[in-house]
Amino acid sequence: MNFSEVFKLSGLLCKFSPDGKYLASCVQYRLVVRDVHTLQILHLYTCLDQIQHIEWSADSLFILCAMYKRGQVQVWSLEQPEWHCRIDEGSAGLVASCWSPDGRHILNTTEFHLRITVWSLCTKSVSYIKYPKACQQGVSFTRDGRYMALAERRDCQDHVSVFVCSDWQLLRHFDTETQDLAGIEWAPNGCVLAVWDTCLEYKVLLYSLDGRLLSAYCAYEWSLGVKSVAWSPSSQFLAIGSYDGKVRILNHVTWKMITEFGHPATINNPKIVVYKEAEKTPRLAPGRLAFPPPRAAAGVASPAETKYEIASVPVSLQTLKPVADRANPKIGIGALAFSPDSYFLATRSDSVPNAVWIWDIQKLRLFVVLEQLSPVRSFQWDPQQPRLAICTGGGKVYLWSPAGCVSVQVPGEGDFQVLSLCWHLNGDSLALLSKDHFCLCFLETEDRVGTAFGRPGDHT
Repeated sequence: MNFSEVFKLSGLLCKFSPDGKYLASCVQYRLVVRDVHTLQILHLYTCLDQIQHIEWSADSLFILCAMYKRGQVQVWSLEQPEWHCRIDEGSAGLVASCWSPDGRHILNTTEFHLRITVWSLCTKSVSYIKYPKACQQGVSFTRDGRYMALAERRDCQDHVSVFVCSDWQLLRHFDTETQDLAGIEWAPNGCVLAVWDTCLEYKVLLYSLDGRLLSAYCAYEWSLGVKSVAWSPSSQFLAIGSYDGKVRILNHVTWKMITEFGHPATINNPKIVVYKEAEKTPRLAPGRLAFPPPRAAAGVASPAETKYEIASVPVSLQTLKPVADRANPKIGIGALAFSPDSYFLATRSDSVPNAVWIWDIQKLRLFVVLEQLSPVRSFQWDPQQPRLAICTGGGKVYLWSPAGCVSVQVPGEGDFQVLSLCWHLNGDSLALLSKDHFCLCFLETEDRVGTAFGRPGDHT
């Protein structure tokens, strides 16, 4: 495992291009585009104000920079660096901006979600979509880029409109049986749209492309409901993370629950492997005593090295007692994600913040638990294989695969705190992001992945 040098960054804005050739990062009002392999700067663009959001077009030929405070978007071309585009929403303001799947239209959401403006880079035409709903996830495109579903709120009632992305014509419009719609998401195959209600009402609705209600699911009543939702890449499963600390898996045939995964604070099953992160104790040479270091040497605190140890059951995990009288209590399943082959599901329970739970979807059982020394900030699957990267806001990155797991210190001067991470398309490198810097972590190639992680029983 190798690391690049450290580069400046602001706002955690660092993204690989969809074709995997480029890496875009932001430093205040500057956009830097690098070659992924050499990390040499290919393009340097200067925006009108500090950049708050960046996004690549699907064909990697354009990149947009949104400046929400100014209500403006600037678009840059990689093929024609002299070409540029500026979109000004004026007094309407700007709260969100994204590409359409064709990479030639930009969708801007105005302040107070009054409308979505669709700007065409080719014809310079403008279209307006009224009544977009301000919610957790109100816009969703099908994977093939043909359709867009939009959550709407009009006359105190939730609706969903399905548009054809080629000409922005309305294909279907239907109301949803929700009290206060919180999010929508297409299945990867584009056949089913999942719609979920506010956390005050446990309800998940599944609609076909033509607006027919296929199924409605409710696990319980009179308590906080859905917190997170994720489709499996195969579209066979829908995982629903709830505030009661359980994940429920629905199947794509009957849309009924096939199992539920609890997240208890104590692991008793001896078949479940529990990895605990622990600080390494420094080895001393024979005959040497561990005296305290001299004052001069003790001035700079070097980060403690850690390793994973396999804990013997029963294992008690660190839990967090939620503050009941405050909004957004630290309970329930705050994050969940399927591996690219749909074999594994990784979850995090907010009341057990230091642990990542990995479930075997084929056998529908808990497979592995990783408990970190600090709360887990983010985790993400390798796009090519079942390999999970984890960060906790410290100076290390953690990797798990079925062969084992590893804790790696990020080298460099100062304390590089990994707040977020993102994989390259090929899974051979990983961008590690801190508050003011980023670096790339280059992993072993696929034929040496076993060596990189160690064999089962050789866990470090």
